[in-house]
Order: sequence, then structure tokens, then C-alpha cells
Amino acid sequence: MPRAKTSRYYFTKVHEQAIVQYARTKDIEIRTELYVELIQPAFNEMVDKIIFTYKFNTLPNIDELRNDCKVWLTTILDKFDPEKGSKAFSYFSVITKNWFIHKAKRNAKMNKRNISFEDITSISPETDSSLIYENTYDQDREDREFWIALRREMDSWDLATMKDTEERVFQAIKILLDSIDDIEIFNKKAIYLYLREITGLNTKQIVRSLNKFREKYRVFKQKWDNGEISIAVVEEEEQSEERG
Repeated sequence: MPRAKTSRYYFTKVHEQAIVQYARTKDIEIRTELYVELIQPAFNEMVDKIIFTYKFNTLPNIDELRNDCKVWLTTILDKFDPEKGSKAFSYFSVITKNWFIHKAKRNAKMNKRNISFEDITSISPETDSSLIYENTYDQDREDREFWIALRREMDSWDLATMKDTEERVFQAIKILLDSIDDIEIFNKKAIYLYLREITGLNTKQIVRSLNKFREKYRVFKQKWDNGEISIAVVEEEEQSEERG
């Protein structure tokens, strides 16, 4: 008779509570004990499982990357805010996954740049678009300013009028925007995946909540396109409020 499969959970409620307690205390001794006894072992296994599940083990120097990621996680522990409603496991697994996605993309870019001398001398720059450099600084800067302005705009939205599921999606969106340097968004499906992991809601609940925010976003986007909102305008308004 075959043996029943058993599951071993490495990130339990105990580990979840340990991270929440870590975030809510500034006592170094308590933080050290929580980290060594509970958080670090959970992080170690989480990183290993993400590497295996998403096949990041094909990356060169994966052992070094694995260790770097585990060290990096200790530096962002303070960024987790339990008051925003997300689960620690969902938050850190999304962040970890995207940390490796970023490394994988950078490795792919490096591979494209590493053209041998023989290949270079046999290619005509006039006919090979791979040797043409496109300066994207202005577009990159505009994109970044747009997300910063949107994130600031969201701080003015009224939480009191939101239902529980809407607020959970709202806080999850803010988490993604706050982590915009650490994550990679490839398509709409990836966004829903991140939102499901952070909120614990299903796709239908998320879509319903997002529909509530679309009108606010359209108003913001129209103002942005018309030049009524910019980083300079936002900063000037904030400075005016501080003076007033």
C-alpha cells in the first residue's frame, strides 16, 4: 500500500508572527533572537524553494546569488509593515522572486553584449541594429516620475469609503509601487499573480476592487497627460502644505 504524502510547512503562523513581532519592536536582543531562531531558517528555505520552483538554478554563480539574496532579505525586513494587511510570506516571496527575475534579466542582457571580437568585425554597424544604442533616459525618467506621482496621488484617496477587499487590494497596489525598483512587471497576468499572493483574494475579487479604482486612475492619467500633474507640481504642493 503506497505511503501517503506528507507536507512540511516551513513558513507557518509562528514564523509569520515572528516577522510581525520583529517589525513592531526596536529591541535589538529581541530582534536578534527572532531572526536567528525563526526568521532566518524560514527565509533560507523560502529562497531555496523559489530558486528550484522557478528554475533560477540555471543562472551562473547561483550559489553566490542565493547567499546574496538571503543577506539582502535581512536588509529589507524593516520595510514590511504588518499594518498594511499583507501576509509576510506573500510579501517576501514576491520580493524574492522578483529579485531573481531582475538578476536573470541582467544576465540575459550581459550575454547579448558579450559578442566575440570575430563576430564584431564581421558585422556591419549600418546593417545590424543590435549595435545601435538607443538612449532611453528621458523616457525612463518620465515613466519613473509617473509612478511616483501616482503613488503620492493614492495617499489622498479616502480609505473610509472602501470595503475590506477593496482596501486590501489598494494596500497591495501601494506595496507593488513602493517596491517598483525590486520587481519586474511583464504583463497583466503577472500583476494579478502578485496581487493574489499579497492579498489572499481570488482574481474575481481583485478585478471587482480594481474596477472601483479605475475611474480615479483615469482622472489622474488625464491630468498627467494634460500636464496638470508632475513631480514638480506635487513637490510644490507638499511644500506649500508644510508651510501652511
